[in-house]
Amino acid sequence: MRKWFLVLVIVIVAGTVIWGCNRENGENETEAFSFVVYPGSRYLADLTELTKRAHKVLSPNQPETPPTAIYDTDASLEDVANFYAKSYGYASVAPDATNNLSAAKPQAYYRSGDLATDTKAIQPLLQKMGVSTDASKATGGYRAAEISPKQNRPRVTVQRPYFDVMKSQVVDRTLILMAR
Repeated sequence: MRKWFLVLVIVIVAGTVIWGCNRENGENETEAFSFVVYPGSRYLADLTELTKRAHKVLSPNQPETPPTAIYDTDASLEDVANFYAKSYGYASVAPDATNNLSAAKPQAYYRSGDLATDTKAIQPLLQKMGVSTDASKATGGYRAAEISPKQNRPRVTVQRPYFDVMKSQVVDRTLILMAR
């Protein structure tokens, strides 16, 4: 499952993921699904549409893509991660997924990765989609935060820096990927 998540995130921005969550059943379906947008962030329409296309390629039998939106901002990774953790009602962002070796996985946590490794992992998907990118430009590490979804709110992945596969460049801004 983690590899699936990693592959999807990287499609959009080497290191960001897209994955579809199953629709919730019951009374929650009638409530509106909404994105909380970080103040001052800018919407990345091209990367959002690329992510939706990647979802269709990876899940061709699903009738529609899940709600997805990608933004970026100059704000620090920590500021953005804390904003989403607090807006979702989580106390803090854990230093990593082990949550200090607790049995329970934290609702919000930091992780790290390598842009080159992530971009290489999605090359076959990008080729299948007809997207050419210069993967040799995807260099360096990144830090990210994963924020678990809440009722009618998406999972949020925050990453800095990120690799823009459409422009073949590392972008030193904080990427915000929200997907249901």
